Amino acid sequence: MSIEFDEKGKYYTDIITKLPVSAVIQTSTHLVRGFVHVRQGERLKNELERDEEFLAVTEASVVGADDKVIFIAPFLAVRRSQIVWVMPADDKTEDMRE
Repeated sequence: MSIEFDEKGKYYTDIITKLPVSAVIQTSTHLVRGFVHVRQGERLKNELERDEEFLAVTEASVVGADDKVIFIAPFLAVRRSQIVWVMPADDKTEDMRE
């Protein structure tokens, strides 16, 4: 990791600070619930528009067609080409499932 300072004392690093955003991701075959990490000051949409092949999801649970959890993982890489839609999850979204 490198840290650089300018003449005003501001520092720059290679580390990018990201904030976890709870999200629901529909792929072509499954529903994924977890956290997508978004850069500070940006939106979930900005993270989806990045030119990367995979979207990282932490604390992921994969739900099958019968609405049962079929897989849980601390990290899951979802191929962006398989994503149908994404929405931020909040308490209201979670309450609707129950």
